[in-house]
Amino acid sequence: MHCTPMSHLPSTSPPANLFKPIVRGAARAIADFAMIEDGDRVMVCLSGGNDSYTLLDVLLHFQRRAPIRFGLVAVNLDQGQPGFPKHVLPEYLSALGVEFSILERDTFSTVMEKTKPGQTTCTLCSRLRRGHLYAHARRLGASKIALGHHREDLLETLFMNMFFGARLKAMAPRLSSDDGENVVIRPLAYVAEADIQRYADARAFPIIPCTLCGSQPNLQRVVVGEMLAGWERDHPGRLNNILRSLGRVTPSHLLDRELYDFAGAGAEGDTAFDSDEFAEREFLLGLEELTVVDG
Repeated sequence: MHCTPMSHLPSTSPPANLFKPIVRGAARAIADFAMIEDGDRVMVCLSGGNDSYTLLDVLLHFQRRAPIRFGLVAVNLDQGQPGFPKHVLPEYLSALGVEFSILERDTFSTVMEKTKPGQTTCTLCSRLRRGHLYAHARRLGASKIALGHHREDLLETLFMNMFFGARLKAMAPRLSSDDGENVVIRPLAYVAEADIQRYADARAFPIIPCTLCGSQPNLQRVVVGEMLAGWERDHPGRLNNILRSLGRVTPSHLLDRELYDFAGAGAEGDTAFDSDEFAEREFLLGLEELTVVDG
């Protein structure tokens, strides 16, 4: 465990115009799902990527500004990857004045040994990493474990589960571990990946690439990510609409018989869920399509 005085902050300050949308989205997610409460000790999982660096900046900002008091401790899991630059995160966090600890667990060798040729390493790697981080959170007395997953991570998971698992399931913004001893939070759940990328580029974080996930070609998650990026590029705002839909569920208009008693209650009428605004937008879009065709 290490901690150094706050006087050794890096000279680069967060660009206000790039930081503002991230803070706004994170504040809304934290409030919507009661992610951080007074007296919490939050363990921030720092991988050395843009998302986790940004998450740490956001939580440090809230720690200074929020009306509640909570503690932060940054944790990195050194998984024994060849060439891992062990000095980067300790130097960065010491300069920032953040309490931190580095876990050294050789999960890399286990993953490479157990993964067959052609298989992805993500599932096993994630399971091993999660186990070590959960155990360390208990040792630290952390009441929350903060992860840096953003909007696109949630939506990629949603479509991965639909396409390959036949399940309507994304990432929970807040959840308890199976044993009930850990609470995981994702404060960046509402934040767009592009906003994080722009902010991270301006901050020039010392990025540590992953030689497991980052070295695997043709990952289906990458393919789904490209699909989402294409949608957002061609139809700006579509990803936010998909994200909003996850919080506006109509069980009677899905097919889950355990979620809704179709036989007992019957599905609610269609007209109850029609929106004049939606209908008008559809009509206007239809006119635009006709105009394009006719032109």
